[in-house]
Amino acid sequence: MDKRDFAFDKVNYILLAVGMVVVVIGFLLMSGAGSTESNYNPDIFSARRIKVAPLVCLVGFVSMIYAVVRRPKN
Repeated sequence: MDKRDFAFDKVNYILLAVGMVVVVIGFLLMSGAGSTESNYNPDIFSARRIKVAPLVCLVGFVSMIYAVVRRPKN
């Protein structure tokens, strides 16, 4: 098969994988123990969960979109 038949090249797949890893890291930053009716956990409103993790996920999704839109060089 000729390389021109593929929509993506190696760099696109690497960028896509890196974006996926960044999104997974963002979701891991959001995770943690929650609150129950009998036990209140103020950590659910931490800056890591409210600000940092969503921004990390957003960066990951934007990089994945760039990886899909990026045109391979001839």
